[in-house]
Amino acid sequence: MYKVFFNDRKLILTDNFTKHFQVNYGLFYKYRDPEDLRELISLYSKLKKIDTLYLFHHDIDTLREDFRKCFRFIPAAGGLVRNEKGEFLLIHRRGKWDLPKGKLDKKESVEEAALREVSEECGIHNLRIVRPLLSTYHTYEYKGGLALKRTSWFEMILKGKEIPKPQTSEDITEVRFVKTDQLAEYLEVSFPAIRDVFTSFGI
Repeated sequence: MYKVFFNDRKLILTDNFTKHFQVNYGLFYKYRDPEDLRELISLYSKLKKIDTLYLFHHDIDTLREDFRKCFRFIPAAGGLVRNEKGEFLLIHRRGKWDLPKGKLDKKESVEEAALREVSEECGIHNLRIVRPLLSTYHTYEYKGGLALKRTSWFEMILKGKEIPKPQTSEDITEVRFVKTDQLAEYLEVSFPAIRDVFTSFGI
C-alpha cells in the first residue's frame, strides 16, 4: 500500500481491494491503463469534496510505477530532530507547523540531503542520523502540471546547545523545540504527512 497526499486529501494505491473496502469510506477505482490513470488523477485533483480515493490493481509495483510516470518526480529528504532533552524540533512556515526538509541536490544521497536541509533551514550543525523512519508522498502544482514529491525521513539527534534560527528566505518564520506532551496542539495545525512521520516514530 502507498499513500499519496493531495494537500489534506489522500490517494491510496493498493493491491488488496477487499481489505480496504470492508473498513473504509471513499471512492474506489480499479486501475485499467496509463491514459485512464492520468484522467483520473486530473479529476481527483479538482474534486475537493472527495476525501479519499482508493486505486487498486493486482500488481502493486506496476501500479506504483505507472502512477509515478503521471508526475514530475522530485526526491526530497528531511529530519525529525530531537535535542538532548528529548524535545522535537518544529518549524513554522506559511501558517503550518512543519518539519525541515528539501529537495536533493545532484549526486546527493538522501542522508546527505536530510542533514543539509535541516542544517540550512534551522541553522544547526551538530546533527547525527539515528535511523530512517519512512517516506511520505505528496503532490503539488508545478510549471503547469503536477509534481510528486517523495520525502525520505530520518530520526536525528542534535548534540550540544545550539540555538536554532529560521531560514527566512525559505518562508520559515519560527523554529521551536516542543516537548512530547505539547505536540498534539502543534500537530493539529500541521500536514497529515507530518503527523504520519510522528506516528512512524511511535507518537
